[in-house]
Amino acid sequence: MINFDWDHGNSAKCEKHGLTRVQIEAMFRAGLHVAPDPEHSSIAEQRFVAIGMTPEGRPAFIAFCWRDGKIRPISARYMHAREVVRYAETFPEIRSRPDH
Repeated sequence: MINFDWDHGNSAKCEKHGLTRVQIEAMFRAGLHVAPDPEHSSIAEQRFVAIGMTPEGRPAFIAFCWRDGKIRPISARYMHAREVVRYAETFPEIRSRPDH
């Protein structure tokens, strides 16, 4: 079972960019492409970036860390068209549906 660490701060930041907690949690359960984010990591906290599809089929980006054994989303947003093109070359499943 995947557990998440949510509070007003990270919830509001993700929703500001159009993604809900339900969408983000569904993306983690469906599977994401994850990579370390050394640029935003510190000795105290290692951060990661992930890309995947929302339940509605839109490509999205999530920054997160692990805190007390839980996934703590830091920020999430829909991917820009240029990012979709770039990542789709490596990950063919990262494509916008025609209606988005």
